[in-house]
Amino acid sequence: MLLAADVGNTNVVFALFDDGAIRARWRIATDPRRTGDEYAVWLLQLLAIEGIDKSEVTQIIIGSVVPRAVHNLTVLSEKYFGVSPLIAGQGNAEWGMVVDVDLPSSLGADRALNAIAAHAKYSGDLIVVDFGTATTFDWVDAKGAYRGGIIAPGINLSLDALVSNTAKLPRIAIRNPGNTNVIGRNTEDQMLIGVFWGYVAMMEGLIARMRAQIGGPARVVATGGLAILFDEHTEIFDAVDTDLTLEGLARLAARVVA
Repeated sequence: MLLAADVGNTNVVFALFDDGAIRARWRIATDPRRTGDEYAVWLLQLLAIEGIDKSEVTQIIIGSVVPRAVHNLTVLSEKYFGVSPLIAGQGNAEWGMVVDVDLPSSLGADRALNAIAAHAKYSGDLIVVDFGTATTFDWVDAKGAYRGGIIAPGINLSLDALVSNTAKLPRIAIRNPGNTNVIGRNTEDQMLIGVFWGYVAMMEGLIARMRAQIGGPARVVATGGLAILFDEHTEIFDAVDTDLTLEGLARLAARVVA
């Protein structure tokens, strides 16, 4: 089985693939100081709960936007699983696609993995929207080349900045507004409207501008934790694929095996 680790700025998601399908997944807060031994104590217990012996893990791949985390995950792989991990974007696990931007080496692993998986699953020009610590909008052309994109502050990051820098505004949760009203009658509703519907308007505006610059139709694929929530309130997404980054890791690992 394949163990894939998607290391984001906020969380690390581990997924266990069995014959290409996700059998189990676990999430832990990203902390570059967490040692390989600490990861092992946590992860080996979760494997045992699922009835999986560590010897069944025969391949490991790591995709990380936090460079400092890679070393400790490598220690986890080699010390506890006896496997030398693949590092997405390096060595045998290079992207295998054209990265048509000014500085190709600056492309984040998550965005490259999304591009690989999206091109494999969907046809034509694509705009991949990934909701994470930042929200990214990436153009993958019909040939699978990464052609550039947009980085915007994530919705939770925006809300944290608003609350942290004001004296009286309360902390609220990002949730379904429950209606389409855009004129709030209390502070909490006004904040939710501003953050939620403001974000929807930003996405709709940016995607319209991207399609105009691409010069043709482009399918929009959304991924990340908040994709499902926003999909309920806008028509801009053609597909919601919450496991896109993990699937990119699995596809990259499969290329190495082949």
